[in-house]
Amino acid sequence: MTRYQIQENIYVLPSPAGAYYAVSRPEEEAPRRLLRNLLQHNSSPLLSVEGIRSWSGIDDDDSAMELLSHIQALGWIEGSDTPLTPPEGRLEDTLPDLLAPLSGSGKVLLADEQGFYLSAQGFPHETAEELSALSADLATLHERHSGLLRNNLGLRSNAWAVVDAAGNSEVGFWPIYVGTQRFVLVVGGMPRLNQPPFIQLIWALSIRYAGG
Repeated sequence: MTRYQIQENIYVLPSPAGAYYAVSRPEEEAPRRLLRNLLQHNSSPLLSVEGIRSWSGIDDDDSAMELLSHIQALGWIEGSDTPLTPPEGRLEDTLPDLLAPLSGSGKVLLADEQGFYLSAQGFPHETAEELSALSADLATLHERHSGLLRNNLGLRSNAWAVVDAAGNSEVGFWPIYVGTQRFVLVVGGMPRLNQPPFIQLIWALSIRYAGG
Protein backbone atom coordinates (compact mmCIF):
# COMPACT_ATOMS: atom_id res chain seq x y z
CA MET A 1 0.00 0.00 0.00
CA THR A 2 1.28 3.46 -0.88
CA ARG A 3 2.55 5.63 1.96
CA TYR A 4 1.10 8.72 0.28
CA GLN A 5 -2.42 10.01 0.73
CA ILE A 6 -4.43 11.83 -1.92
CA GLN A 7 -6.77 14.64 -0.98
CA GLU A 8 -10.27 13.84 -2.17
CA ASN A 9 -12.31 15.79 -4.71
CA ILE A 10 -9.39 17.68 -6.23
CA TYR A 11 -9.29 18.38 -9.95
CA VAL A 12 -5.81 18.63 -11.43
CA LEU A 13 -4.18 20.39 -14.35
CA PRO A 14 -0.60 21.42 -15.19
CA SER A 15 0.54 24.80 -13.89
CA PRO A 16 1.98 27.27 -16.43
CA ALA A 17 5.45 25.88 -15.65
CA GLY A 18 4.14 22.33 -16.00
CA ALA A 19 2.45 23.12 -19.30
CA TYR A 20 5.71 24.56 -20.61
CA TYR A 21 7.70 21.54 -19.45
CA ALA A 22 5.17 19.23 -21.10
CA VAL A 23 5.63 20.73 -24.54
CA SER A 24 9.14 22.21 -24.45
CA ARG A 25 10.81 19.07 -25.80
CA PRO A 26 9.66 16.19 -28.01
CA GLU A 27 11.10 13.41 -25.83
CA GLU A 28 8.66 11.49 -23.66
CA GLU A 29 9.29 10.53 -20.05
CA ALA A 30 6.94 9.79 -17.17
CA PRO A 31 6.49 13.37 -15.83
CA ARG A 32 6.01 14.78 -19.33
CA ARG A 33 3.66 11.93 -20.29
CA LEU A 34 1.50 12.58 -17.22
CA LEU A 35 1.24 16.32 -17.87
CA ARG A 36 0.55 15.82 -21.57
CA ASN A 37 -2.24 13.37 -20.82
CA LEU A 38 -3.88 15.83 -18.42
CA LEU A 39 -3.99 18.34 -21.28
CA GLN A 40 -5.89 15.94 -23.53
CA HIS A 41 -9.01 15.87 -21.34
CA ASN A 42 -12.05 18.01 -22.09
CA SER A 43 -12.09 19.10 -18.44
CA SER A 44 -9.55 18.82 -15.63
CA PRO A 45 -9.88 15.29 -14.18
CA LEU A 46 -10.27 14.23 -10.58
CA LEU A 47 -7.01 13.23 -8.92
CA SER A 48 -6.71 9.53 -8.08
CA VAL A 49 -3.99 6.91 -7.81
CA GLU A 50 -5.51 5.04 -10.72
CA GLY A 51 -5.48 8.21 -12.77
CA ILE A 52 -1.83 8.93 -12.01
CA ARG A 53 -0.88 5.41 -13.06
CA SER A 54 -2.85 5.69 -16.27
CA TRP A 55 -1.59 9.17 -17.18
CA SER A 56 2.07 8.39 -16.43
CA GLY A 57 2.24 4.78 -17.61
CA ILE A 58 3.65 3.70 -14.23
CA ASP A 59 2.41 0.33 -12.97
CA ASP A 60 2.68 0.46 -9.17
CA ASP A 61 1.06 2.84 -6.72
CA ASP A 62 4.19 3.85 -4.79
CA SER A 63 6.13 4.87 -7.89
CA ALA A 64 3.11 6.72 -9.29
CA MET A 65 2.65 8.66 -6.06
CA GLU A 66 6.37 9.44 -5.86
CA LEU A 67 6.09 10.93 -9.35
CA LEU A 68 3.11 13.04 -8.27
CA SER A 69 5.04 14.24 -5.21
CA HIS A 70 8.00 15.12 -7.43
CA ILE A 71 6.07 17.21 -9.96
CA GLN A 72 4.08 18.84 -7.17
CA ALA A 73 7.31 19.90 -5.46
CA LEU A 74 8.49 21.38 -8.76
CA GLY A 75 5.26 23.36 -9.10
CA TRP A 76 4.26 21.60 -12.32
CA ILE A 77 0.73 20.65 -11.26
CA GLU A 78 -2.14 22.53 -9.63
CA GLY A 79 -5.38 21.49 -7.98
CA SER A 80 -8.80 23.11 -7.80
CA ASP A 81 -12.11 22.39 -6.09
CA THR A 82 -14.03 22.57 -9.36
CA PRO A 83 -13.18 21.25 -12.84
CA LEU A 84 -11.65 23.63 -15.36
CA THR A 85 -12.30 23.50 -19.09
CA PRO A 86 -10.28 24.41 -22.19
CA PRO A 87 -11.23 27.33 -24.45
CA GLU A 88 -14.52 26.93 -26.27
CA GLY A 89 -14.89 27.36 -30.01
CA ARG A 90 -12.60 26.85 -32.96
CA LEU A 91 -8.87 27.12 -32.32
CA GLU A 92 -8.53 29.74 -35.05
CA ASP A 93 -11.06 31.94 -33.24
CA THR A 94 -9.60 31.54 -29.75
CA LEU A 95 -5.91 32.00 -30.59
CA PRO A 96 -5.91 35.84 -30.63
CA ASP A 97 -7.26 36.08 -27.07
CA LEU A 98 -4.91 33.34 -25.84
CA LEU A 99 -1.79 34.85 -27.42
CA ALA A 100 -2.25 38.53 -26.54
CA PRO A 101 -1.48 38.26 -22.77
CA LEU A 102 1.75 36.31 -23.34
CA SER A 103 3.91 39.29 -24.32
CA GLY A 104 4.78 42.38 -22.30
CA SER A 105 4.84 44.39 -25.51
CA GLY A 106 1.63 42.93 -26.95
CA LYS A 107 3.60 41.43 -29.86
CA VAL A 108 3.28 37.66 -30.19
CA LEU A 109 2.59 35.03 -32.83
CA LEU A 110 2.29 31.27 -33.17
CA ALA A 111 4.04 29.67 -36.14
CA ASP A 112 3.95 26.11 -37.46
CA GLU A 113 6.95 23.97 -38.37
CA GLN A 114 6.74 25.06 -42.00
CA GLY A 115 7.35 28.67 -41.02
CA PHE A 116 3.80 30.01 -41.46
CA TYR A 117 1.95 31.78 -38.67
CA LEU A 118 -1.42 30.59 -37.39
CA SER A 119 -2.18 33.82 -35.56
CA ALA A 120 -0.34 37.04 -34.75
CA GLN A 121 -0.94 39.97 -32.43
CA GLY A 122 0.89 43.29 -32.58
CA PHE A 123 3.21 42.39 -35.46
CA PRO A 124 2.56 43.79 -38.96
CA HIS A 125 1.70 41.07 -41.46
CA GLU A 126 5.04 41.24 -43.28
CA THR A 127 7.00 41.13 -40.02
CA ALA A 128 4.94 38.19 -38.77
CA GLU A 129 5.66 36.30 -41.99
CA GLU A 130 9.40 36.91 -41.72
CA LEU A 131 9.55 36.01 -38.02
CA SER A 132 7.65 32.80 -38.72
CA ALA A 133 10.13 31.85 -41.43
CA LEU A 134 13.00 32.71 -39.06
CA SER A 135 11.47 30.46 -36.38
CA ALA A 136 11.65 27.48 -38.75
CA ASP A 137 15.27 28.30 -39.62
CA LEU A 138 16.20 28.53 -35.93
CA ALA A 139 14.58 25.16 -35.23
CA THR A 140 16.66 23.59 -38.00
CA LEU A 141 19.79 25.31 -36.69
CA HIS A 142 19.09 24.06 -33.18
CA GLU A 143 18.67 20.48 -34.36
CA ARG A 144 21.92 20.69 -36.34
CA HIS A 145 23.86 21.73 -33.23
CA SER A 146 21.86 19.78 -30.65
CA GLY A 147 24.88 17.64 -29.75
CA LEU A 148 26.80 20.71 -28.62
CA LEU A 149 23.87 22.39 -26.90
CA ARG A 150 22.49 19.37 -25.05
CA ASN A 151 25.49 17.10 -24.53
CA ASN A 152 28.54 19.37 -24.32
CA LEU A 153 26.91 22.41 -22.74
CA GLY A 154 24.12 20.58 -20.89
CA LEU A 155 21.44 23.04 -22.02
CA ARG A 156 17.94 21.67 -21.62
CA SER A 157 16.09 24.52 -23.31
CA ASN A 158 15.30 24.70 -27.03
CA ALA A 159 14.33 28.38 -26.87
CA TRP A 160 16.29 31.10 -28.66
CA ALA A 161 16.23 34.86 -28.13
CA VAL A 162 17.62 38.11 -29.45
CA VAL A 163 18.71 40.02 -26.36
CA ASP A 164 19.74 43.59 -25.57
CA ALA A 165 22.99 44.65 -23.88
CA ALA A 166 21.54 43.83 -20.46
CA GLY A 167 20.54 40.34 -21.54
CA ASN A 168 16.82 41.09 -21.73
CA SER A 169 14.89 39.40 -24.51
CA GLU A 170 13.81 41.65 -27.36
CA VAL A 171 12.26 38.78 -29.29
CA GLY A 172 12.18 35.14 -28.20
CA PHE A 173 11.40 31.89 -30.01
CA TRP A 174 9.83 29.19 -27.84
CA PRO A 175 9.30 25.73 -29.41
CA ILE A 176 6.11 23.89 -28.57
CA TYR A 177 5.84 20.15 -29.31
CA VAL A 178 2.29 18.80 -29.42
CA GLY A 179 1.67 15.31 -30.74
CA THR A 180 3.64 15.03 -33.96
CA GLN A 181 3.52 18.79 -34.54
CA ARG A 182 6.09 21.44 -33.71
CA PHE A 183 5.04 25.05 -33.23
CA VAL A 184 7.05 28.09 -32.24
CA LEU A 185 5.72 30.84 -29.99
CA VAL A 186 7.42 34.09 -31.01
CA VAL A 187 7.26 36.74 -28.28
CA GLY A 188 8.31 40.36 -28.65
CA GLY A 189 9.65 41.92 -25.45
CA MET A 190 9.50 40.12 -22.14
CA PRO A 191 7.53 36.87 -22.22
CA ARG A 192 4.65 36.41 -19.81
CA LEU A 193 4.17 32.66 -19.95
CA ASN A 194 3.62 32.09 -16.24
CA GLN A 195 -0.13 32.68 -16.27
CA PRO A 196 -3.41 30.87 -17.09
CA PRO A 197 -3.67 31.93 -20.78
CA PHE A 198 -0.52 29.92 -21.51
CA ILE A 199 -2.13 26.80 -19.99
CA GLN A 200 -5.23 27.45 -22.08
CA LEU A 201 -3.12 27.81 -25.23
CA ILE A 202 -1.30 24.52 -24.67
CA TRP A 203 -4.57 22.82 -23.70
CA ALA A 204 -6.30 23.98 -26.87
CA LEU A 205 -3.37 22.87 -29.04
CA SER A 206 -3.20 19.49 -27.27
CA ILE A 207 -6.87 18.73 -27.82
CA ARG A 208 -6.60 19.74 -31.48
CA TYR A 209 -3.32 18.05 -32.37
CA ALA A 210 -2.57 15.34 -29.78
CA GLY A 211 -5.73 13.29 -30.23
CA GLY A 212 -7.48 14.28 -27.00
